[in-house]
Amino acid sequence: MEPIKIGYRFKLDKSRSENFEITLDENNVEVLDRNIKDFPEWTQLDCHKCPHCPLDSMYHPHCPAALSLVEVVQRCQDIMSYEQVDLEVAIGDKKISQHTSAQKALSALIGLLMSTSGCPHLDFFRPMARLHLPMATEQDTVFRAAGMYLLAQYFRSAEGRDVDLTLRGLKTIYRNLHQLNLCISKRLRAASEADSSVNAVILLDLFSTVIPIIIEDNLEDIREWFDPYMSELFDRVLEQAGKEPD
Repeated sequence: MEPIKIGYRFKLDKSRSENFEITLDENNVEVLDRNIKDFPEWTQLDCHKCPHCPLDSMYHPHCPAALSLVEVVQRCQDIMSYEQVDLEVAIGDKKISQHTSAQKALSALIGLLMSTSGCPHLDFFRPMARLHLPMATEQDTVFRAAGMYLLAQYFRSAEGRDVDLTLRGLKTIYRNLHQLNLCISKRLRAASEADSSVNAVILLDLFSTVIPIIIEDNLEDIREWFDPYMSELFDRVLEQAGKEPD
C-alpha cells in the first residue's frame, strides 16, 4: 500500500510560509520520514517527565512526544499565538484550508505529530491520526474518539479479551492525555521564545479535559442521532441478521 502523505502549510504573510510534510505507514500509522538531527535538552525523557510515563530513560533517553515537536518548535518559536495565518492541509487528494490563529493551526499539527510519535499513552490515538481531521470541532472529536474506542472493543472481543462498553477506559485515556499535555507544555515553555507552541498544546488540552465530562453526561448531546437504532425496524434488522449466515 502507498504511504499516507499529509502536508501542512502555514502562510503568515506575503513573504513567509512554513511547510511541514508528514508521511505515515498505511498499516501501523508510524511516521516514515522522521529524521531528527538535533536533540535539545527539553526532549530528554527525565525533563518534566510525565508521572505516568512507562518508559525508562536507560532505554529511551528522549521523550517520543517531545521529539516529534522539535522541528515545529525550532521553525515556529517566534510566532505569537494570536497571529493570523492561512492554513492549508493536504491529505492525499483532499485539501482543507482555513484562515485562523497560529494557535489553532499549530494545535492541529501538534495533535497529529504527537499521536504518531510512539509515546505509549498517545498510541491509543493512532486510528484517529490515520483518518486525520484538521481543525476538528469538539463534537467531531467526541464522535471520532467514542467511535474509535468502541471499534477497538469489537476487535478485543474478537480476540477473546475483556471489553468495555461503558467508555470508562476512554475517560481514563483522556485523563492521562491531560497529564501528558501539562508536562509537554512545561517542556515547550523551556524551548520557545514565543507562546504559539505552548498555547497550541493548551488548546489541544481543552479537548482532553472536556471529553471525559461529556462522556460522564452519557453523550446526551448526540444521542438523538442514533434514534433509528432504537427503533422497531432495527430490532427486525437484528432479527433478520441472526437468521443469515455470517
